[in-house]
Amino acid sequence: MSHLTSQQEERARELLARMTLEEKLAQVVGFWEKEDGEAVAPLQGEFGATSGLDDFARDGLGHLTRAYGTRPVDAGERAAWLRGFQRRLVEQTRLGIPAIVHEECLTGLSAWGATTFPTPVAWGASFDPELVEEMGAAIGASMRALGIHQGLAPVLDVVRDPRWGRVEECISEDPYVVGTVGTSYVRGLQSAGVHATLKHFVGYSASQAGRNFAPVHVGPRELADVLLPPFEMAVLDGEVRSVMSAYTEIDGVPVASNPELLTGVLRDTWGFDGTVVADYFGVAFLHHLHHVADSLGEAAGQALAAGVDVELPTGDAYLAPLAERVRSGAVDEALVDRAVLRVLREKAELGLLDPGFAAGLQEADGAPAPIDLDPPEHRALALRLAEESVVLVTNDGTLPLAGPGRTAPGRVAVIGPNADRSDALFGCYSFVNHVLAQHPGVEPRIDAPTVLEALRAELDGTELVVATGSHVDDDDRSGFAEAVDAARGADVAVVVVGDQAGLFGRGTSGEGCDTDDLELPGVQRELVEEVLATGTPVVLVLLTGRPYAVGWAIERCAAVVQTFFPGEEGGTALARVLAGRVNPSGRLPVSLPRSAGAQPYSYLHPALGEGDEVSNLPTTAPAPFGHGLSYTTFEHTDLEVGGETPTDGVLGVRVRVTNTGDRAGDDVVQLYGRDLVASVTRPVAQLLGYRRLHLEAGESAVVELRVPTTRLAFAGRDLARVVEPGEIDLWVGTSAVRDVQVRTRLVGDVHHVDVSSPRWTTAEVR
Repeated sequence: MSHLTSQQEERARELLARMTLEEKLAQVVGFWEKEDGEAVAPLQGEFGATSGLDDFARDGLGHLTRAYGTRPVDAGERAAWLRGFQRRLVEQTRLGIPAIVHEECLTGLSAWGATTFPTPVAWGASFDPELVEEMGAAIGASMRALGIHQGLAPVLDVVRDPRWGRVEECISEDPYVVGTVGTSYVRGLQSAGVHATLKHFVGYSASQAGRNFAPVHVGPRELADVLLPPFEMAVLDGEVRSVMSAYTEIDGVPVASNPELLTGVLRDTWGFDGTVVADYFGVAFLHHLHHVADSLGEAAGQALAAGVDVELPTGDAYLAPLAERVRSGAVDEALVDRAVLRVLREKAELGLLDPGFAAGLQEADGAPAPIDLDPPEHRALALRLAEESVVLVTNDGTLPLAGPGRTAPGRVAVIGPNADRSDALFGCYSFVNHVLAQHPGVEPRIDAPTVLEALRAELDGTELVVATGSHVDDDDRSGFAEAVDAARGADVAVVVVGDQAGLFGRGTSGEGCDTDDLELPGVQRELVEEVLATGTPVVLVLLTGRPYAVGWAIERCAAVVQTFFPGEEGGTALARVLAGRVNPSGRLPVSLPRSAGAQPYSYLHPALGEGDEVSNLPTTAPAPFGHGLSYTTFEHTDLEVGGETPTDGVLGVRVRVTNTGDRAGDDVVQLYGRDLVASVTRPVAQLLGYRRLHLEAGESAVVELRVPTTRLAFAGRDLARVVEPGEIDLWVGTSAVRDVQVRTRLVGDVHHVDVSSPRWTTAEVR
């Protein structure tokens, strides 16, 4: 939480006391310099142009929006320009307050030439919070060097429906994985002095039928048990400094005008004392889209009262419309003061109100210095995370293609629309697909080998026969014959299919790119089936943003490999896994769906959520949450749990893990539990804790997990979060599917959970 000194608090209050209404409102809005034709936010073109920056900021400025991530600009030149702008704010406005500069940073800093890391659902597949924290720190260091103070990440929406286009931006369908991995990113980013922003508080991912912006119909129990916990962890354990309100309406009430959530839960219950920023145009949408306000001024009053401190990306509602409402007495100026003070406190925390900040602007004069935003150490992190996120879904022994004790095939057909496209490696919030897609011909300034290029380097001496076969998302089958010919003459066919990330219908995955069909886009399934018909063993590589319904491929392909937009080193990571240099260790952070008609589906379903016993249409996932194979084998034995545990206690669990194969590898130990009888229905499986560990061939280790009973807490019939006494089944397995289990009992009274209760399972390797 806030660590302001008494002098910083006094400085913030002194500035507030001196402000005119116009100066106050200037502190609670952003400015976005955009040009015609640029569209990187929803309905961006519907909002009129703003005045020039200097005129707009004559009374000061709260936020400068996306100074690096709106169009390709040289980082060194832009940093020099930014210092000049901040100096003008300090020297030429009455109160001399610098602006917060915010930027997107979901897959790395959104700037031309910056390292592009794997997308968040790949972070989830790694099950490696420590590595994600390292990545966050690296991203934060780049941002701080460029004068950026706040990052609009991480996304803590829990995946509820794979049809939603923004699945790629989420971490997992499990709230504990989202919370642990997302909080680790927060810690990393903020360790570099950059404030993280949690998105999208709350419910955004549970939209009707997986449609962007669609109404959310979740009940209060699902909200409490599934959607809120990751945000709670990042606020209480990550001490995040900013939260972004969602576009969502929940049961008819838009979050941006909901004081029960933005003030009651976030501030009164959790004690959050940072700033709440609106998602882009979200305040104006209360008027334009939700129709709960009859004007922009009323929309501003509702959002401000609910707890939205800053309107982003600019001041459509919080400037003239809000000023008019304040002067008329319709909005209490005390609400404006509350928001302004929060912004000034944030600026004080960031050092923007310190005398040394202004002095530093003077010292930085001179020619722009070249800035390397893609240094070797960042690329190494990107490669490690990409490698750890590759999931081997099924394998009949065809993989690895090479490696110790194996003879590489003489000829490999490399087929598919994503085999030789670097754009296929990146998510929709990467600079390549978010910005450069609107600037054709501009080079990305990062090296991103494709899967084909990386395979050429790994399989030296193997002939690679290449055929695209089809595009990602059209019905052109003219390339099928060439692909079939390539496969017939090969020992193995590696078929690389999947998505193209984009925005608002310009891709098959990404913001505004929802789907009602979980088949592979376009004619890609037909392409795979044509290749399968040749009889050549097929290694299917899924390079996607969402999970697709590929049960048919799991049954028929020699191997299936799933990776989620793995970033600039993703082609190299995939090639190393296919060739055998790297042992795959990723685990599915989302279930591979049975069909679109089975959605929404989560492994966290109650007994009747599977459908097999009472319906002719089961929803069982072809590959469950947590699943992932290796080129070695692991055995879990000697599962032990202590005796009866108090409902307010800690479960002690031990399990021995042995690498029973002939090569080193990483296992992800997954501990699941099931509350057998409760006052409300409970999931048939719930992840209680996990730990990634490396074992050499034949090596064994004991993993000890200490699980606070609050990991089994839920919203009871009165919606209070409780831990109830009773029997619990525990098991350690290779996925959420029940494995060898032990039964234990929680004893004592019903335990009521609050913010002081522990939320994390710890795991030690002995």
